[in-house]
Amino acid sequence: MRTLLFILISFVAFTATISGLLLVANPDGEMMNLSVSQLKETPFKDFRIPGILLAVLIGAVNLVAVFYNMQRHVKRYNWAIAGGVMITGWIVVHMLLIQTVHWLHFLYLGIGILIILLAYQLKGKWAV
Repeated sequence: MRTLLFILISFVAFTATISGLLLVANPDGEMMNLSVSQLKETPFKDFRIPGILLAVLIGAVNLVAVFYNMQRHVKRYNWAIAGGVMITGWIVVHMLLIQTVHWLHFLYLGIGILIILLAYQLKGKWAV
């Protein structure tokens, strides 16, 4: 279970950081096959601010979780839970704002929930 948790938080950390940086570098979204028209119902005019938020909030929190898990730090599972909550919340808000559902939403939502459950289990709060 520890290995699976590490793989999942590493995946989220890597993909969120890279995606966020790509959105900041190319705020029109063209590099990632995104259209600015998706943002018409949101407070954003381009993908720069969402990219910053994605890289900092999701990517950085999960990167901290990765490093703490590598060090077997006492707070590693708390950071993993925080990272899982962040990606789950991000996906839910994202779907509500753009009013579109894509298969990647379900993938990341499932990963976020699995991260939370695995970290909570490894923390010893409940047994299966």
